Amino acid sequence: MSHSTTRHGDDQPTADARFCPVCGSADVHLFMNVSQAPVYCNVLWETREAALRAPKGNITLGYCAECSHIYNYAFDSSKMEYSQEYENSLHFSGRFQQYATELTERLVERYDLYDRDIIEIGCGKGDFLRQICRAGNNRGIGFDKSFVPDPARDALDPNVRFVVDFFGESYAHEPADLIVCRHVLEHIERPRVFIESLRRVIGDHRQPTVYFEVPNALWMLRDLGIWDIIYEHCSYFSPASLTHLFETSGFETLDVREAFGGQFLSIEARPTSHSVSPTAQARLDGERMWHNVAAFGDNYGAKVEYWRARLGHLARQSRRVVVWGAGSKGVTFLNVFRDLNAIEYVVDINPRKQGKYVAGSGQQVVEPAFLRSYQPDAVIVMNALYVDEIGRTLDALGVTAAVESA
Repeated sequence: MSHSTTRHGDDQPTADARFCPVCGSADVHLFMNVSQAPVYCNVLWETREAALRAPKGNITLGYCAECSHIYNYAFDSSKMEYSQEYENSLHFSGRFQQYATELTERLVERYDLYDRDIIEIGCGKGDFLRQICRAGNNRGIGFDKSFVPDPARDALDPNVRFVVDFFGESYAHEPADLIVCRHVLEHIERPRVFIESLRRVIGDHRQPTVYFEVPNALWMLRDLGIWDIIYEHCSYFSPASLTHLFETSGFETLDVREAFGGQFLSIEARPTSHSVSPTAQARLDGERMWHNVAAFGDNYGAKVEYWRARLGHLARQSRRVVVWGAGSKGVTFLNVFRDLNAIEYVVDINPRKQGKYVAGSGQQVVEPAFLRSYQPDAVIVMNALYVDEIGRTLDALGVTAAVESA
């Protein structure tokens, strides 16, 4: 998997790709190319051979000068088909559970979510929906094509039900005081079409709060979260573009904020019949975005070269190196350096990932206890927010490896 700054993508885009999927502007500047990225970071494989043959696609990042949105100009939706094999749950981490609990408590208190109806679009395995329904004795319905029913688990929350389907206008009859959609919008090729459809579903006689959460493109650019550039994400939202999307699709913004160490971006909004003009803050955010976009190509290259040299040095010294985290960041990191053959294993606490193999690069996913006998010399942590949690686990296992954050 290679990268370059670019004005032209390797794939021929569709005619629609030349226009920003948020505002429709043609003032789009191509600034980054990543070739042969795994199409799915969050689908692992049963054998190493199958993992090495995993489908790949090209990423060409385009920046819209009108609304500050970033999207994959080379995205091909025909490569994507979400199924029950898709696994991106973060709820096995205590650090992430803390974040989810704090978010639940804030939403319940701010919007008086007691004995209410909650819809979650793209609910994954249903962890967050169950949590917010328990917190306020609420009723919930989750929609997700990748949801895997578990009768024993599902029986524990009789007020929550799940539909193995995409949410759409055919479900407009479902009641909702809160509509939640977390880490889904970045996967949707035409986000404006989707949000306008949601506005039609809500109609003019209901006033639910909507809460959307996405990866934060400003953090990716500003703090060089480069391992979050993945094929599944056809969109990368900035504060300005996320606000623009909702305010030009029939919503009034209540709050926009960064969360989870700046890595997440959320918006809280409600339907309105009034037109809303972009704010001065949105214009300021756009100016900051352009500055970061202009510097990103060189900064990306420098970070990749640092890690290439670091991994090469460890390999020459015959050091045992593992990556901790078989999610999007870990899969991207391992694929960028798959030619080095410097890493054999990746650790993950999610039991649904253990024993499988990483798309594109082929490393086996192991449980933390494996390190007790393997005794690595270095552990590369893919998300700095988990360093303390991982350090405690390593101490408990008697592993004295150096811990580095990528």
